[in-house]
Amino acid sequence: MSSVPDLIAGAARALRRERLIDLFANDRSRVPRMTLEWGDWRVDFSKERLTPDALALLVAHAEASNVPHWVAALFAGEKINLSEGRPALHTALRQRNDTPLLVDGRDVIPDIRATQSRMRDISQTMHEGGRIGATGLPLNSVVHIGIGGSDLGPRLVCDAISAGPRAIDVSFVSNVDPEHLSRALADRDPATTLFIVVSKTFTTQETLANALSARGWLSAALPPSDVGRHFIGVTANVAAAAEFGIVRDNVLPMWDWVGGRYSLWSAVGLSIAIRHGYETFDELLAGAAAMDAHVRETPAAKNLAIVLGLIGWWNACALGHTQRIVVPYAQALARLPAFLQQLTLESNGKRVTRDGAPVDGPTAPALWGHTGTDGQHAFFQWLHQGTHEVPVEFIVPVRATHSLGDQQTLLVANAVAQSQALLVGRRGDELRRELAQQGSRGAALEAAIAARECPGNRASTTLLLPKLDAHNLGALLALYEHRTFVESILTGINAFDQWGVELGKSLAKPIVAALAENRPLSDSTDPSTRALIEHVRALKRTSA
Repeated sequence: MSSVPDLIAGAARALRRERLIDLFANDRSRVPRMTLEWGDWRVDFSKERLTPDALALLVAHAEASNVPHWVAALFAGEKINLSEGRPALHTALRQRNDTPLLVDGRDVIPDIRATQSRMRDISQTMHEGGRIGATGLPLNSVVHIGIGGSDLGPRLVCDAISAGPRAIDVSFVSNVDPEHLSRALADRDPATTLFIVVSKTFTTQETLANALSARGWLSAALPPSDVGRHFIGVTANVAAAAEFGIVRDNVLPMWDWVGGRYSLWSAVGLSIAIRHGYETFDELLAGAAAMDAHVRETPAAKNLAIVLGLIGWWNACALGHTQRIVVPYAQALARLPAFLQQLTLESNGKRVTRDGAPVDGPTAPALWGHTGTDGQHAFFQWLHQGTHEVPVEFIVPVRATHSLGDQQTLLVANAVAQSQALLVGRRGDELRRELAQQGSRGAALEAAIAARECPGNRASTTLLLPKLDAHNLGALLALYEHRTFVESILTGINAFDQWGVELGKSLAKPIVAALAENRPLSDSTDPSTRALIEHVRALKRTSA
């Protein structure tokens, strides 16, 4: 009797030979059987290279891989981040009740509620003009300084949620390139600017360099003794924040049981609460909590996160796709692909399992994307006529936040049309009739057909949500968090560490010393790195 993995491999071999459009012809009930609904959401994966029978095998594989057990362990606060001996409790940050959740015997919920209360107070005070800077003027603009998870999540949310008339201006600075900070400060008044510095250790090189430059900018214009009023720190290292000049009352906590890429729900999201008001931030949490409840309580075959995780695993590991494209048909979600890059690739870009053994097969495919309809005039040519088949995920809010004529109808129609075009393509016989009617003949006709033909037979999933507001955005981001976790379970890896990130950081330190202080390089430094450093030194001497 064949095992489930053998059956999955067999199904993949068979489906590689099938045309997707034929799967619809052979199964009149394919669409309802391969569509999930959650409230007003609709997730249509009927255009994936998958059948209901193959999906049933995948669900059995999820159960055999203990996906329900690991999901329950996540919500229970078990130490599923095995390499660091920690739980991953981002879900606790959006828990709607005060049911105790113990970490090493301590209930973390009261600390979460206290931090949320402080976030609410800071947000309300700023909206009321009550947070005063060094000159007595109210602080009414914010520069958020962080990088990675301390930047991407809150930046995405601040951009995605429609700004009301009382929204506070917030800019984000992540890149240590001085141009990033310089542009953020160009139109700001030091007397009215608040900096939020986000770093768990308060030693992140890029963040600390930008924070020091910000402090220098303030000190040049304000009484140096009062510059601390213009900073809030979000960190686990209170002592380092105090050494920088941020008083304890202006420090909010980061906990080691929340990874950076899952941290927007924590005090890292203070910029969201300030920009849009705490009520909006709380609605974001509520949307995520609603998705948490669905993922925690729904059987695997109807569970959005588990099914999408299974499809992602199937495409990467069974069908061998090395890329995955996400196309949000919403300008407000322009930063979503970048956010998902970090979420999925930092979580699942690993080569060993939880116990340190080599992974048997591929893990996370490369993820990228851009907004529709812009992407249609860029990489969609490659999708339709290129030599690679890459699964595409369309994310489409149906109703517009701001209605302008029939533009939202045009936007949604384009999304649906592109998923259809990937499926059906444009065949030579259709083109032959069309071009022949226009008078094309002979070699010119054949060349025109070859240039215009689109093979189709390319997979996609479409996620329709009713509108893009704080609640739906929270649910969407939580869905992708859980989906990423499911994919990690299926490949047997730990989604919550990121040791590969640390390598570049450690290697940068001696190079910084070599460039800034002309210190000698280690004898083990490779020749290419030595040559690059020498060239940089030469250019610096030339410009001096």
